[in-house]
Amino acid sequence: MLTIHSITPEQTYPLRHSVLWPDKPLEYVKVDDDAAGYHFGAFENEELIAVISLFVNGQESRFRKFAAHPDHQRKGIGTLLLNHVIAEARRLGATVLWCDARLDAADFYRRFGMDAVSEVFYKGPVPYAKFSLTL
Repeated sequence: MLTIHSITPEQTYPLRHSVLWPDKPLEYVKVDDDAAGYHFGAFENEELIAVISLFVNGQESRFRKFAAHPDHQRKGIGTLLLNHVIAEARRLGATVLWCDARLDAADFYRRFGMDAVSEVFYKGPVPYAKFSLTL
């Protein structure tokens, strides 16, 4: 059974690290304002299999460090988590939700109505663009 729960920032770090930046030190996946964010985990039984973090600043919200264990990707878990974050952002009064998206995931974000609103930029060798959604 899959459930989504609020979690601590520290609980997100192992998945953030192993999925997003395994070649970097663990410190690389920590966000300066993690303590101010809302962090959610998808659990299958008791196992944490995907994470996402939401940061809200007035009417603007941003999600970061969205990661699912490779054994659980392409099974709809990311869709459930992102839908949860969209609903939370709305509940918290945000009117815009955005992220820096890896270009290899752009089609996923487009399915939610998100559009690229920046030129391509790079974090290390990885191409990104800012994607945004009006809530």
